[in-house]
This record gives sequence, structure tokens and C-alpha cells, in this order.
Amino acid sequence: MDLALLRTFLAVHRAGSLTRAAADLGVSQPAVTAQIRTLEQRVGHELFVRLPRGVSPTAAADDLARAVAPHLDALAAVAQDALLPDAVQGPIRLGCPASLTATLLLPALAPLLDEGLRAVVTGGRSDDLLALLAAGRLDLTLATSRPRLPGMSALPLADEEYALVGAPRWKPFDRGGRMPLIDLTEDLPYIRLYWSSVYDAKPPSDAALVVPDLRGVLAAAVEGCGAAVLPRPLCADALEAGTLVLLDDPEIPPIRTVFVAVRGQRARSAPVLRVRDRLVAVAAHW
Repeated sequence: MDLALLRTFLAVHRAGSLTRAAADLGVSQPAVTAQIRTLEQRVGHELFVRLPRGVSPTAAADDLARAVAPHLDALAAVAQDALLPDAVQGPIRLGCPASLTATLLLPALAPLLDEGLRAVVTGGRSDDLLALLAAGRLDLTLATSRPRLPGMSALPLADEEYALVGAPRWKPFDRGGRMPLIDLTEDLPYIRLYWSSVYDAKPPSDAALVVPDLRGVLAAAVEGCGAAVLPRPLCADALEAGTLVLLDDPEIPPIRTVFVAVRGQRARSAPVLRVRDRLVAVAAHW
């Protein structure tokens, strides 16, 4: 398959717009549209759904982007290194929501630090981290929402599943009762996500305890302070040990897709590319 078609496809997938992708590539929008149609004919699948503003990738497009992005970015990095062989690389600046630090980011970074990688990690909410990335203050960030800001590209990594958990003493669980609720902030972002998705309702009470770090929320739940909604990878060890139990086990649990986002059409340096590829490898085992 013509690599130019894949390069155009990846630009559209990352930009979420035929117009922005054309600007990134330095070609006309009709040329981009024609190449996407050619690629759709060759793969036998629709890759994008046309929206009033921009395009939305299909599941087939997400699969294709996940398969080709590492290889196209690696070729781009080789070309960049050839042009700038003596470039001095400083520490890369990474963004990561609290829920993903211990379960995804640190396992990805560990072997790279042994190889000499230097990194500075900034925590925060996904929207705030994406704003920092767009402003040029981060090189790469993990996010639980699809980035739509201009000047950045994103790759879906995995679906993060959420569980309603508590200490064994809180079982059986009465979702309409006054059980203490634990969350990151007073507006109950994780509790509201769970109640809305599973029960189609609002939480039954305000937060009894607010801890501004999901690892703190996990520790509080283990100590029996109340019920919490946590990412399954974060609370998996506690569930296996029995210090936490599932308070509910819905047929379809809430999920959010985890994305890795970088500035520009591709990773701008070899270290950023290495981190991105390691995150893809670690996320494949979630």
C-alpha cells in the first residue's frame, strides 16, 4: 500500500478534520479527500464518518491508526534525526492524570529510565493537561478524552474500566442509602460517572470525603471510609487481596478510552516517540 495514503489517513485521524489535515500536510483539501476515498476502497471499510464540522473515525480507523502510527512515526523520527544529528535532547515533559500514573505511565517509563531517558511528569485533569500540551508546555500527555485542540495528535491506547468498590464491611450495598462517598473533588466526578452510566441517576448524597489523588481515594476506601469509584487497574491488587470488594457488578461497567497525545502531526523527537511506543505496549496488556 502507498505510504502516502497511510500518512494522509493518519493526519486526518489525528486532526479530526480534513481541512486541518490538509494544512498539516501542505496539500489541498480535495487531495486529502481523494486519498481517503482511495484508501477506504482498498481496505474495504469506511474509515471516517463525515460530521457538520470535521470527521469522526470508525472503529476500523482506530484499529488501523493503532497499527500504522508507530511505524510511520518511527520513519519520521529517523528522517528528523538525519536532519538534526547533533540536536541536544533535554528532559521530556509528560502529563498524566492521577488514575494512570501508577498503572500505565510508571511501568512504561521504568525501562526507558534505565536507558538514560530523562522526564518531568506533571499531574492533573485531562482537560488541563491537554491545554498545557497545546500551549507547548508538555511534549506528551495521557488523557481520558479524545483531544480536539488544534496542533496535537492522539492515539487511542485502551479502555479504562471503572468499578464501585469499598471495604468488605460495606457489603451488601444499598445504592439509595446514605453510605459515605469518596471522590477526588466535591462535585464527585467519578461517582457521577458511575451513577449516570449504571443507574441513570444522580448520586444519592454529597461527598463524605474528598481526597485530591486517586491513590488517596484508594487508601481511604481500603480503610473503610466509604464507597469509591476507581479504575480497575488501580484497585486490582486490593480486590485480589480482599481488602476491597466490588459493591456492584453491572453487566456493562462504565469505561473511558485512554489516549496518548503529542504536539503536531507526529512525535517531535526520538525520546517522545520511545515513550509513546512504550505506552502503547504497556496498554496492550491492560
